[in-house]
Amino acid sequence: MTSSVLDDIDARPGSTTSLLRTLIGLYLRPLGGTISSGALVGLAEDLGIPAARARTAITRLKKHGLLLAASGGYALNPAALPMLERGDRRIFAVRTMRAGDEWMLVSATIPETRRDLRHQLRRRLQFLGAGAVSAGLWILPGHLETEAEELLDELGARGFATLFRTADPRPAQPLAQAVTAWWDLEALRAEHEQFLASAAGLDLSAPFAAYVRLIDSWRVLPYIDPGLPSELLPADWPGTRSVATFTRLSERLAADALTHVRATAR
Repeated sequence: MTSSVLDDIDARPGSTTSLLRTLIGLYLRPLGGTISSGALVGLAEDLGIPAARARTAITRLKKHGLLLAASGGYALNPAALPMLERGDRRIFAVRTMRAGDEWMLVSATIPETRRDLRHQLRRRLQFLGAGAVSAGLWILPGHLETEAEELLDELGARGFATLFRTADPRPAQPLAQAVTAWWDLEALRAEHEQFLASAAGLDLSAPFAAYVRLIDSWRVLPYIDPGLPSELLPADWPGTRSVATFTRLSERLAADALTHVRATAR
């Protein structure tokens, strides 16, 4: 993957560009990697996006490296495939820690001369779902080890980092209390509640538009929410409802949405 490709972290849900990015990420691979300009604009119109605004967003996505010009339309940039495949793993296969599962600690000491890298690493680790224990020390679920390694390699930061695994972190205060300092649980709660409100407002009689909007409003959550064990979360934590809602609606809408896309792109 090249850094120019518009990643999930760079396309927050709800905007025209985000919806088009979600559409492309979902459907160009099943369509063989290409789509005509007319079909892509037509699908955008099915999402309620006027043609002129859709073409502007498509141009932006080409600039960011997600799309390439192709005969009569557009092709998915092969450089975007690792990013999309990583997104598939997070978005469609939500993982939650259980009591006793291992944690991973990432200790990174970035030189003062590489402040840009320090900022980038902090931002990307947060998006990966890591909590900040202290300056330069991050904690995340052990099942994210591979993604953490890939991130460090991608940023060229592996030489500045040491990784540890533990099943028994021992902060000065109870672990459930420490978690509230390492992660901003109130911000995560607000993201879940926003998703649930968005899902409740979907028009399920239009499966294609409902499904794309469902994925677009959901796709950031599995990154920023690390899936902490229920024992460490408030009793009224909305994450469980979010996952159940996403799973139920996704199963209901996905097949009909793909049928619509194939018919439009024919």
